[in-house]
Amino acid sequence: MHQQHQVYKFGEIAVTLVTPKQNQLRKDWQEDRLTHFPFWGKCWPAAEALAGFLAANPHYIKDKKVLELAGGLGLPSLVAATFAAEVCCSDFLPEPLQYIQASAELNHIKHLRTKIINWQQLPKDLSADVLLLSDINYNPSDFDALNTMLQHFLDQQTLILLSTPQRIMGKAFIEKWISYQQHHEVISNDISLFVLGR
Repeated sequence: MHQQHQVYKFGEIAVTLVTPKQNQLRKDWQEDRLTHFPFWGKCWPAAEALAGFLAANPHYIKDKKVLELAGGLGLPSLVAATFAAEVCCSDFLPEPLQYIQASAELNHIKHLRTKIINWQQLPKDLSADVLLLSDINYNPSDFDALNTMLQHFLDQQTLILLSTPQRIMGKAFIEKWISYQQHHEVISNDISLFVLGR
């Protein structure tokens, strides 16, 4: 695992994130050593925004069972683990989970586990008090499956924290869930944070 470290600070909370070396990741992709393009290989602004929101608003996750889907490098999960009773950070690929586990060990986090989960084929017994999602609504062909997934969790009374860039093509997806909106704020010029729940 070719890795490097990046430190993120959110008020009193500092997290050292283990990330892949970009040159090696690019080489692995070009030489067909990866099955999917490694979108997970960097920490995206929406993930950083969600992590900052959690650090500033821990009441949403304090002592809760937290699940992150499509977690990538897992920065929001690592911050959530400061406050939550338990955290599961997932992705549909195994590669990013190695980095999340390395970050958890480096930050001495004991109650964060990783799991391969494809949100288009959710396990029937999957449940959480709080669901974390960042930058998932970028591909309109995924919106139907995303809508099904969000409805599944809302029907279970799960609180959903969703951070997303303000993309024109994602507007219709967000508007569908406005009736569940408990809170909305613009984190930066182009990142919005939504709290959805029943």
